[in-house]
Amino acid sequence: MWRWIDKAALVAPPTYNRWLVPPAALAVHLSIGMAYGFSVFWLPLGRAIGITSPAPGDWTLASLGWVYTLFFVLLGASAALFGPWLERHGPRAAGLAAAACWSGGLAVSALGVRFHRIELLWLGAGGIGGIGLGLGYIAPVSTLVRWFPDRRGLATGLAIMGFGGGAMIGAPLATDLMAAFATPRSVGVEETFWVLAAVYAVAMTLGALAFRVPAPGWQPAGWSPPPSAPRRSMRPGRAITTAPFAWLWLVLFLNVTAGIGLLGVASPMIQEVFAGRVDAAAAAGFTGLLSLFNIAGRLGWASLSDRIGRRATYGIFFGLGAALYTALPWAGASGSVPLFVGCAAVIVSMYGGGFAAIPAYLADIFGPGFVGAIHGRLLTAWSTAGIVGPWLVTALRDRQLSAGVPAAQVYDRTLWGMAALLVVGFLVNTRVRPLDPETLDALSESVSADPVRVAQPPSARSWVGVGASWLAVLVPLGWGIARTWALAVPLWR
Repeated sequence: MWRWIDKAALVAPPTYNRWLVPPAALAVHLSIGMAYGFSVFWLPLGRAIGITSPAPGDWTLASLGWVYTLFFVLLGASAALFGPWLERHGPRAAGLAAAACWSGGLAVSALGVRFHRIELLWLGAGGIGGIGLGLGYIAPVSTLVRWFPDRRGLATGLAIMGFGGGAMIGAPLATDLMAAFATPRSVGVEETFWVLAAVYAVAMTLGALAFRVPAPGWQPAGWSPPPSAPRRSMRPGRAITTAPFAWLWLVLFLNVTAGIGLLGVASPMIQEVFAGRVDAAAAAGFTGLLSLFNIAGRLGWASLSDRIGRRATYGIFFGLGAALYTALPWAGASGSVPLFVGCAAVIVSMYGGGFAAIPAYLADIFGPGFVGAIHGRLLTAWSTAGIVGPWLVTALRDRQLSAGVPAAQVYDRTLWGMAALLVVGFLVNTRVRPLDPETLDALSESVSADPVRVAQPPSARSWVGVGASWLAVLVPLGWGIARTWALAVPLWR
């Protein structure tokens, strides 16, 4: 059984159609992306005993929020810890382990709701599920980097956009399920967790089983590595000791801190800035629209990075982002909801684009051979930013309120602070340089001596499978986008 799962059994024949891999990656990322939509459970869980309103013994939002914190702390930690294991055993083993952890965590959480034990919720969704997030996040990325050396940004964008868009499917699906399962004695969360655990187990298992890896020396027909591409691949233990890795860690940390800080307060911010004009339903449309731009940015900006380069792309993220953060208070003061929404949407698109382009940035500098493990180590920047960003935004907001600043203006200094962080990020990004050939040769341990194996034209039958695979992931994603857009349209009026 293990031989069938292990990396050696996944090597694809020369005629394999590489476009079968991105929908498999999307199946995994759309599933674990529900982590972004987990807040739909907070209010129902906060009245699990009282049913219609909170009662003594019900959980507080503060205690439930630890699940969200554990998600992103353990995502980065598990990605860093299991990255080398992924490189040894391949994406199928990692994908199946991710499916077991993410779905198993939801099942444990269902038991936590049944017995009303917050510890089981923290252990299940936050702990076991958080490990599943890390494994599921990095498994497809390292595979796609190898399959698409000519379009690394596009390939990783296709997969990682699923993590940003998973909430657009999972959040409305969970809301509908809770409404269907709700009774006078239950808020419907336990049953919803069981259904989601089963759905995600099937989707992630099918995605993981579809993973294949190219043969050593494989390259697309008509493509050859550019002269500037690394000829060697640096091992993770050595890569993390280099200056480029340190600068890239800071690049990701600063980009994520600013973006996740905005996402964390999106709903209350727009309601407070435009009090009396934007209600809770419209705010939900705003957060959904940000999710839509999050996934669009992951694909669009990562694809652009293939054309203009990774460093230039991040230069745009930081330069344009700082300008837009500075413009947000002005847009709020002017009373223009569409302008405010537009600025925030572009900012979040660059937040998503930063996630999608970073694996390609790493492969450009350290080579593609161990990018999964190196990427896993770099994701500790995300874990750190996931704590710092929301804390920074809420702390500044509370301080402004305590000082008597009107609610419509409490975010002004916060947004200017985010702009300052992005200015620092712009300067840090200018420090990222490729390693010189001598240094790369001295630190690398793996030189590929495999003969070049040019891809052969895939069969016509394989394109039928490609179409069916894409249809399977795009139909639910399209449903989520339609639901989101319906809520967001009023914001543009």
